[in-house]
Amino acid sequence: MRPAERLLRGRPRWRRHTRLAARMLRLLAVLGPGLIAANAGNDAGGIATYASVGARYGYDLLWVMVPITISLVVVQEMAARMGMVTGKGLAELIREQYGPRWSLVSTLSVLVANLGICVSEFVGIGAALGLAHVPPQVSVPVAAIVVWLLVVRGSYRVAERVFVAMTVPFFAYPVAAVLARPDWAAVGRALVAPHVRLTGPYLLLLVATAGTTITPFMQLYLQSAVVERGLGPDELRAERLEVASGSLFANLVACFIIVATGATLFAHGERTVGSAADAARALEPLAGRLAELLFAIGLLGASLLAAAILPVTAAYVIAETLGFEKGLARRPREAPVFVGVLTALIAIGTVVAVIPGLPVITLLVLVQVINGMLLPVTLFFLWRLARNEELMGPYGNGRLFDWLAGVTVACTSALSLLVLGVTLAGTG
Repeated sequence: MRPAERLLRGRPRWRRHTRLAARMLRLLAVLGPGLIAANAGNDAGGIATYASVGARYGYDLLWVMVPITISLVVVQEMAARMGMVTGKGLAELIREQYGPRWSLVSTLSVLVANLGICVSEFVGIGAALGLAHVPPQVSVPVAAIVVWLLVVRGSYRVAERVFVAMTVPFFAYPVAAVLARPDWAAVGRALVAPHVRLTGPYLLLLVATAGTTITPFMQLYLQSAVVERGLGPDELRAERLEVASGSLFANLVACFIIVATGATLFAHGERTVGSAADAARALEPLAGRLAELLFAIGLLGASLLAAAILPVTAAYVIAETLGFEKGLARRPREAPVFVGVLTALIAIGTVVAVIPGLPVITLLVLVQVINGMLLPVTLFFLWRLARNEELMGPYGNGRLFDWLAGVTVACTSALSLLVLGVTLAGTG
């Protein structure tokens, strides 16, 4: 036996476990705002959208996740870089650079949109636990109390670590996809070979997929969280890696949701998905009880994460716009407006989510319309500010990156406006 092997075998087991725990803690220390923001976009509405894509068209729309991932990385990187260089949130910079009117428009839109999405996340929590026969009148208030205690009574570091931990349930979707026994060769072909159908439902799902993957609250939260974490330009390379890896992980999860439902619901003719919970129920007879359970676990984790992030994002934006103290590290007496806003959103979301017979579809349509109006404005300001040499100095967009960012902003804004137009036409 070699000396190194004798040393390793002779080392106490608790020391090996301690070293493993230390490595895991170092890994968690690197993860943070980028991972949280990207995965918060995989909320209850996002999961329902991806499940609908797989159920209706199988793997045909997987190719669109490739350019969407590139766009998400570009947009998230700009938000993180601007927060690290300026030390200010996006809403605060909009107010300083473009005046209070534009800032107020953005703030009101964020408040209304985030309230609507917050309600849908608590609905998602109730639906996920409803699969375990827990009534929403019990599960939703308990979840709301836990979320409130986390973001109001805990420290920023504790809250961030819990947010990171909430991304762990997303690993349930790759496992559910494997259990569905997809044709992996067909999956690979669908990723690299675009397959476009010039039909209304196909195009609507295509633009809805883009819209649910890149949403305004993600950039707003990311920039403010980077500022609160105290990251500076010296840590830009590490944060870029974290943003890119977080975006890649989030969109891989989305791909696995499409694969899981494509291999089961689409393959067996179940082409309609009303919600993420409906998709979980439909998986049981096709892929087994474990697949349904994993899908439900993913839905619960996604809804809990977004239910925490959305109120915090709205509180960040309103406090920055009005010039009040903000931050998860602040106590209620130190930042009453910040804490008051997030408390109000959690309370309203909880109350509305437990109302029997809630018109969820109408609510989601309204939220989609508001987000459709907000995304082009948010992305335009993000791009303009990130390329501002006076504001960013040597950390502004380079020529190639600026061109790529401009194309990203133009394309995502156009897609968002198209979704808005189709939605309004459908509800008119």
